[in-house]
Amino acid sequence: MAHQPIINRPAKSRWPRRLAWASVILLLIAAVFIAAAGPAYRMELLALGGAFSLLRYATYAAIAAAALGLITLFAAALKRRFGSGFTAVLVMVAAVALLYVPWQHWQRAQAVPAIHDITTDMDNPPAFEAVANAREEAPNEVDYPGESTAEQQRAAYPEVEPLMLDAPLKTVLAATQAEMQDAGWQIADVGAQRIEATATTRWFGFKDDVVVRLSEEDDMTRVDMRSASRLGKSDVGTNAARVHAFLESLEARVAGE
Repeated sequence: MAHQPIINRPAKSRWPRRLAWASVILLLIAAVFIAAAGPAYRMELLALGGAFSLLRYATYAAIAAAALGLITLFAAALKRRFGSGFTAVLVMVAAVALLYVPWQHWQRAQAVPAIHDITTDMDNPPAFEAVANAREEAPNEVDYPGESTAEQQRAAYPEVEPLMLDAPLKTVLAATQAEMQDAGWQIADVGAQRIEATATTRWFGFKDDVVVRLSEEDDMTRVDMRSASRLGKSDVGTNAARVHAFLESLEARVAGE
């Protein structure tokens, strides 16, 4: 019985597959670097600069994966290797998705002022007391930075204003504490008219301090709030978003009681 001759495929025909695998490996490296940056910093395995470098390398790897995926797509079309072409398309889509995170972060950083201390009362900001020692050990200041920050806040975040509630002060105080607990913040102190807490970001574990001050004004309760990062010149809008969201939730909670 005659044997069929074994036909070896030319090495050139295997190029699309090899390119596709290389693009997949680069994509996996990018994903691992992005996923590991925050936990590595939070667990003190890397300094902040090292964690940011990891994100930068992840960006480079994702760009390389997308570029290699595009080359693979052309090579697969020429060699009619449709499986490799499909893999290349998946890699490019996934790479764009990974790159969207740092791109969005960069876009937000360009759109907001480089400030990290937000308050509803820029003339008389609520002071940090219970968390003052922790802030003194951190790079950012304990006291409110001053008029320069206030001017930038007014221009960028006009929606950050005091909240006036038609409810007794004690009711608002209890609602404020409940809202902070629901948010998962670590409460540092509860006074007769103020509450201090610390919010920790999920990915990097950055700590931002929060103080809410209550006062009675024309038979209503005025709520002033301040949220400030311990680290970083710019918070990329995080503190303003936190204050605005918290006061909206607090208003809804008090209205529902």
